[in-house]
Amino acid sequence: MLGNIGPLEIGIVLVIALLVFGPKKLPDLGHGLGKGMREFKEGITGDGDKRTDRPAVGAAPPADVVATTPGADNAVQAPSSVDGNG
Repeated sequence: MLGNIGPLEIGIVLVIALLVFGPKKLPDLGHGLGKGMREFKEGITGDGDKRTDRPAVGAAPPADVVATTPGADNAVQAPSSVDGNG
């Protein structure tokens, strides 16, 4: 009898969850539950190894990275004195 969960039982559980947590918190709980199930599935199947935070091969570098030419002197030299005389 435990495996026979129909739409009526699911509806009752959802109404109780709505009363307990409220309408503003319920979407956050659903999002967290979905994320947890997704991470669990990836951990079991090993699909999470394919997803990385590294950019794809051939992707442009971030805007704050300055490209340098090998062998070129890319150092910026500061003036030797503050007043500019020397």
